[in-house]
Amino acid sequence: MRVFARVAVLSDIHGVLPALRAVLAEPLVENADLIVITGDHAAGPQPVEVLDLLTSLGSRAVLIRGNADRELVELARGGTTDIPDPIAGWAAAQLSPDHIDLLDRLPHPLTIEIDGFGPVLFCHGSPRDDNEVVLVDTRIERWLEVLADVPPEVTTIVAGHTHMPFLRLVDRRRFVVSGSVGMPYGQSGAHWAYLENGTISLHRTVLDEDAAVREIIRDSSYEDREEWANYFVRAETSDVEVLAQFGPRDGR
Repeated sequence: MRVFARVAVLSDIHGVLPALRAVLAEPLVENADLIVITGDHAAGPQPVEVLDLLTSLGSRAVLIRGNADRELVELARGGTTDIPDPIAGWAAAQLSPDHIDLLDRLPHPLTIEIDGFGPVLFCHGSPRDDNEVVLVDTRIERWLEVLADVPPEVTTIVAGHTHMPFLRLVDRRRFVVSGSVGMPYGQSGAHWAYLENGTISLHRTVLDEDAAVREIIRDSSYEDREEWANYFVRAETSDVEVLAQFGPRDGR
């Protein structure tokens, strides 16, 4: 098994190409041995462009399945989902059969050996469920339940899904959420994480939001792309609002 030394982690790109390009241009990301993207790649205004850029990275990038990826496959094959954002159905209709097969084959979870960390488990919501919500202040009893089946040798778990970056200890394990590249909550910019020499750092790439919104309006054919881009790229949703919405899913 190959052991990687420098690993960049992206998550929740949600089909926002200018945000993805900005993060990939960061020196730490450019020089990483591996880029892991922990789900929800394409459910947004530029799904084809984002998937094509990710696949062009070849073996440097590893994609993990997110709940939205699984649901795009379901929609593309004629099914229904509970996704509240109407852009999901539009995005699914843009995908080629190869894109759909790619999303359908994605693993969840996935363990990768990283120097200074040992085996690191990458997932979307939680190791057991790509749609599970855990938060920085989730009560410890629930944390222990969520991580109960993670092998004891895994002491670092890296996830996405909630779009708000955090790093916390859970019974001597580190649990990291890198935040969202394309759909940030609480603070604008493209959020990501970096692992090297046993150290985890959280990063934020500042975007030219006006330029990103203009590009999406120009290049996407989604009918409500201007409203979508202004709301999500500019992070109009606060972390307080999102925590209130996630509360019931966290057992509060």
